[in-house]
Amino acid sequence: MIRSAARWIERGVRVDTSAFAQDMGISRSTLFRRVGNREDLLGDALHYLSERTLAAAKRSWEREEGDAVRNAAGELRCLAIMREYRSVLAASAGFRRFLDDEPVLAIRLLTDPDGRVQPRVIAAHVELLRRDVDDGGFVPAVGLDSLCYAIVRLGEAFLYSDVLASRTPDLDAASTLLGALVTGIPGRPR
Repeated sequence: MIRSAARWIERGVRVDTSAFAQDMGISRSTLFRRVGNREDLLGDALHYLSERTLAAAKRSWEREEGDAVRNAAGELRCLAIMREYRSVLAASAGFRRFLDDEPVLAIRLLTDPDGRVQPRVIAAHVELLRRDVDDGGFVPAVGLDSLCYAIVRLGEAFLYSDVLASRTPDLDAASTLLGALVTGIPGRPR
């Protein structure tokens, strides 16, 4: 059911529990027993989309760069993967429609520190960066949990800036700032 709800979001279809339950061939009460309320369903569907997008970005790196920690331009694997992840999310017409049609709900579901999306996204980023640390790519100035919390929050600020601050999302600025956050500013002591 989570994958079906994710497909509805991708297609730009509003996930109405009555219509969704009917499409699944079950009653609303059965839907509620299986996945919880609408926000639970949407949160899990958004996490599924996030997880799938991050996995695709990792596969893209592996196809192009193999096990390398840095690409030919010197960019860390984790930063390149995060950049592609944000780019794909920003380009998703269905995801953007959800943000446009239900901005308050979308932001609450995506950024709730106790919700179904943000804590899992932070955990996925910790694993992504841990791999670069373990493979010798870099040594972060702060612990991975704190660093990834900052990375995800900063990424959200740019990715959802049109909804949060009436600003056009600037993913290039996000990548530059996240690169400085992760690798430090050249010439400055750590």
